[in-house]
Amino acid sequence: MYSIIVHGGVGRIPPEKEEATIAGVRSAVLAGQSVLKGGGSSMDAVELAISVMEDDPTFNAGTGSVLTFDGEVEMDAAMAHGPTLSFGAVTGIRNIRHPIALARMVMEKTDHVLLQGAGAQEFARMMGIPAHNPVTEERRMQWRDYRERFLRGDAGDWPKLRALMREHPEFLHGTVGAVAIDEQGEVVAGTSTGGVFLKLLGRVGDTPLPGAGTYATGFGGASSTGIGEGMMRTLITKTACDFMRLGLDAQGAASGAVSMVDNTIGTQAGIIVVDCRGSVGFANNTGRLAHAYVTSEMDEPRVGI
Repeated sequence: MYSIIVHGGVGRIPPEKEEATIAGVRSAVLAGQSVLKGGGSSMDAVELAISVMEDDPTFNAGTGSVLTFDGEVEMDAAMAHGPTLSFGAVTGIRNIRHPIALARMVMEKTDHVLLQGAGAQEFARMMGIPAHNPVTEERRMQWRDYRERFLRGDAGDWPKLRALMREHPEFLHGTVGAVAIDEQGEVVAGTSTGGVFLKLLGRVGDTPLPGAGTYATGFGGASSTGIGEGMMRTLITKTACDFMRLGLDAQGAASGAVSMVDNTIGTQAGIIVVDCRGSVGFANNTGRLAHAYVTSEMDEPRVGI
């Protein structure tokens, strides 16, 4: 028995991006399935699936990450191993190709949970990770446009910037994540993101924080996407895992976690979930949630946006 589900973020997907988004999440879930089908670990499957999306400039992770207000890229990533409650994460990382791989190294090669900024960058150098420029010309052009609008007064402060995000949900699109269970019954969750457009330099989102953007226990795992500040305030992935501990299946946990966000702070959210029995679930309160999943009982993955 194995299962894997991936997401490519919530928010508006322009019509011209739909085909690429569908192809991207499909390629990612098939890559993860190839690991699981061959008897590989959920850790390897999640890392590979996310790496595929980090290499796809369609998504806001790795190459193609959005830019900060100052025109930089600062990426976050995390991996969680359910059976041991192990967690590894990086935040504010620059100039590497696969932040998810570095997050896994934090978990497996250090006694720490989270490395940030210059320290994470130095750790990447120590691990022999080569430099890579994740900025694409498309993201640079979008950054110029959005920043000019901001400076004109279209969004004069952070609450107004949030209003601009609600008006243009494409700001949110692209965070990627995966959750899998392997034939040994081990659940792993991972998430990778470039954050949100025009974020302040140094802003930390939900992705690298245990229980916010990423979490896994012996009962299941979850990866979320949306406005990170809301995910941090509600600990949406921890909530989903707690629901599974109390007996809900993956779909019930996903739906319950998003309902909890709706009933408390009402922020935009999406989540993918796998439980310890191999069931998958997903839920969102936005227009779109790019996702794909496959289990050992399925002939082909199911893809949706």
